[in-house]
Formats: sequence, structure tokens, C-alpha cells
Amino acid sequence: MALDIPSPGRVAAERLSRLPGVIAIAMGGSRSDGWSDEASDVDLYVYARDKVPLDARRDLAGDSPRAEIDNRFWEPGDEWIDRATGLGVDVMYRSPEWIEGELNRVLQRHEPSLGYTTCLWHNVRAARPIYDPGGWLSQLREQANTPYPEELRRAIVAKNHPILRDTISSYRHQLELAARRGDPVSLNHRGAALLASYFDVLFAVNRVLHPGEKRLIARAQALCPLCPPDLETNVTRLLQTTVPGGGPAEITAAVNLLVDGLDAVLSVERLIHKRPIIGQL
Repeated sequence: MALDIPSPGRVAAERLSRLPGVIAIAMGGSRSDGWSDEASDVDLYVYARDKVPLDARRDLAGDSPRAEIDNRFWEPGDEWIDRATGLGVDVMYRSPEWIEGELNRVLQRHEPSLGYTTCLWHNVRAARPIYDPGGWLSQLREQANTPYPEELRRAIVAKNHPILRDTISSYRHQLELAARRGDPVSLNHRGAALLASYFDVLFAVNRVLHPGEKRLIARAQALCPLCPPDLETNVTRLLQTTVPGGGPAEITAAVNLLVDGLDAVLSVERLIHKRPIIGQL
């Protein structure tokens, strides 16, 4: 089946493919994995041995009514709005060596992160090749199509699960303190961190690659056979308690309901074993 690339992305990819040093281009994001909507950008990933000249990158945006060239907030990249279609185009530039290292980090060394551990692995696997004359991207995708390592699955749980509520500095404890202090910024920050680790564990338990930060409830419900039945209700309840005015008791109850459902899944999979906390017998 032919890859359906919106015209602004197709034109940009064709022009980028002619530049020296560019070895592969892929379309990623929600347009590549079936979760796009009318607001979805066209995400292009450009793998280049050398830096793509800024002049050439500026030319890609043409007469865009709004363009940002050489953003460095996350990955180096350019964004613009296509005048003819109104679509957003987001081009990210990557070193082949860097993405190879990121894949090796999870697939060979099984190193977890606090949240979003397998997002780049998902990106490589889900992105659709547009330009790959030497076959480098095909080889990378072949590596990315490997089964989910059990060592990585357990490492993600081991790193992200205890900090939800078990450790001294757990997210639950930090949320309780923020509520007592009436600190809305800390409530938002620690609530987001808790959810990042929570979903990292949930996707790992199901051996599903983490798809990123968008539509996580819907994706978990659609992709994870082992999913707590009250996921959406309990996530919503947590979010409602982590706004100004939420009290420590309400936050504690919301976190416990959310994590209890996850623990039930982990217990079935024999991925957690309760151990005594130091100082408690």
C-alpha cells in the first residue's frame, strides 16, 4: 500500500533527499501509526551524516506565514505552517549514530528511564520510510522489530513502580506535601511525573512500546490487554485532585486507587513482590 504523505511533507522530503549527507527520511508521529486527526502535523525525521545547511532548511518553509528554523528545545528541527493547506510541518534532524545508540540503550543494555522509556523505539518502528537509498533505515527498522526484551520490561517496572508511592520521596508523598503547602505548580509537576512513570510501567507490562504523550488513556485501553478496568476514571480523579484546593487526603486516595489497579496487573504477572520498608516490621 502506497504511503499517503500530505503534499507539504512530500515536497519537503523530496527536496531534503537531494541534499548531501542525508541518508534517510521517514514520516512519523500520529500520521504513521493510525492515530492522526485534523490537527495532526506532518512529522518528518531526517537522518543525516552532516549538518543540513540552514539556508536550505529556510528555503523549505517557502512563503509560510509562520516558520521557526533551527529550534533546539528538544531535537534540532524546523517547524512551519504550509500556506496552501494550513498543515503544520515539523522536521527533526538526527544523527544516525545517535538513534542507533538510543536503540541499543533499550534493546541491548535494557536501561530504563523515569517515564517514556521506549518512545524512541516506538518512533523508529512506527515511522514510515520515505527515502532510504542505502538501506540503512531498513536495517534500523529490522533491529527495532525485535521482540520486547523481558530484561527491559522488568527494569522499567523496577525503576518506575517504587517511586509512585512506596519510596520516601515517592510522587504520592511529594503531592501530599504540595497540597499541604498550597503549591499549585508542584502539584501539577509531580502529578505529571507520576503519570509518566505510571504509563511507562503499564505499557511495559503489556510489552507495548510507549507511543508518546498524546491520547495515552485511549491508546492504553486499545493496545494493552492487561489494563486496569477503571483506568480513565482513576486518572481523571487524580487530575481533579491535583488542582489548587485539592487536599492531601483526597490526593492520597486518588493515587492509591490508580496504583492499586496497576498493582493488581503487576501481581498477576509476578512483577512486584511487597517487601518490608526499613523501620517497619
